[in-house]
Amino acid sequence: MSRHRPQSTAAEPAIAARITAAMPILTPVHRRMGEFVLANQFRAATMRIDELATAVGASIATANRFARALGFDGYPAFREALVRGFEATLAPVERLRSAQESRTNGDELFSASLEQAATNLGTTRSAIDGTAAEAVVEAIIAARRVFIIGSGASAFLASLMEHNLLPYHDNVQSLALIGGPTHAARRLFNAGKGDLVIAIAFPRYVDDTIELARRAASLGADVLALTDGPASPLAALATRSLFIRAERRLAATSEATVLAVIEALCDAVAFRAKRSAQAAANMTEFVLPWLTDTASLQTQSKTATRPTPHQAKKKQ
Repeated sequence: MSRHRPQSTAAEPAIAARITAAMPILTPVHRRMGEFVLANQFRAATMRIDELATAVGASIATANRFARALGFDGYPAFREALVRGFEATLAPVERLRSAQESRTNGDELFSASLEQAATNLGTTRSAIDGTAAEAVVEAIIAARRVFIIGSGASAFLASLMEHNLLPYHDNVQSLALIGGPTHAARRLFNAGKGDLVIAIAFPRYVDDTIELARRAASLGADVLALTDGPASPLAALATRSLFIRAERRLAATSEATVLAVIEALCDAVAFRAKRSAQAAANMTEFVLPWLTDTASLQTQSKTATRPTPHQAKKKQ
């Protein structure tokens, strides 16, 4: 099972240490609250004071006294310290909570989300250097094999990229979705010089994608990272990187921006690849039996609605 990588694997260590040290002198209800926090650090970091109090069968005042017993001014300061280390992972949760507690209506949020997507696209277009993008296209065309990896939502993006590249490359494979990370590892174990691994990862980063990219790089394969910036764990592993702004108001990542870049790359590959027009025609001809003939449907519809001679005579 894929494991999401938070910015840290636990909240600030001092919190756990404070709770553990204070346990012998805490009241029974405070001790129960401390045990809950130690056992559920991430969940506790997402809770308001009333939610934590309810979870352990205590009052809001008790939760405040618990925070003060640990040396904090109150619950807000305690929660701020508890969240530290989970910032990147909790950010979408906090934005959603804030939006629900504000007076923002659905129409405003809808428009703001579309504006955010447009801003992402504009910023990404300005940030990606044309020469770097051209080098990526050439690397895809020249690769002996192209493997595409991604986890979570990025797995769907990987499959869409495979779908768009298939007519223009003899050997392109998405290793996402089917069989999980162990299947992907089996497909990558003989990767090497001449192969290209396209790794797609955005916050929240998933360990499987990072580890597969690391293994592929260690075997000598080139790694193309589609990710959010130099701080991404993929950036240090990649031969080439395209950084995509993928901010989203109420979720971790805007897949729309990433997909737009993928489509742009695939269009560029289609334009540059040899015999690409013929390849696209051959692919279309092969799948034609599964495509709906809209012109035929329109003709059938017109025929069905046209009155027969008998019906026309009857109307007269």
